[in-house]
Amino acid sequence: QVHLVESGGGLVQAGGPLRLSCAASGRIFSVNTMGWYRQAPGKQREMVATITTGGSTNYADSVKGRFTISRDNAKNTVYLQMNSLKPEDTAVYYCNAAITLVPGSWANDYWGQGTQVTVSS
Repeated sequence: QVHLVESGGGLVQAGGPLRLSCAASGRIFSVNTMGWYRQAPGKQREMVATITTGGSTNYADSVKGRFTISRDNAKNTVYLQMNSLKPEDTAVYYCNAAITLVPGSWANDYWGQGTQVTVSS
């Protein structure tokens, strides 16, 4: 059984910072690409940022220069530092990880339960 547990969401004023964390636990062989996605009310889930095991990152255009994704491979944890938050960043943020359970097998996608981020104007 694999679990992704997110923390760090909450209410923040526009322009403020917030940091999200997500830790993967369970009988894991390896954690590959990790990322953050978000879903606002009435909208589809969208990619926010991803990071590979080697540290290569990818960001949505809407967050470039404001958000920073990082990870601690030893702890199977990914972080999202969000600065200069805007009301349009309000959404439920989901952690995602591609995880291999058995050596030589394919990685499967796992999702966290989501954490609410609300940015007030």
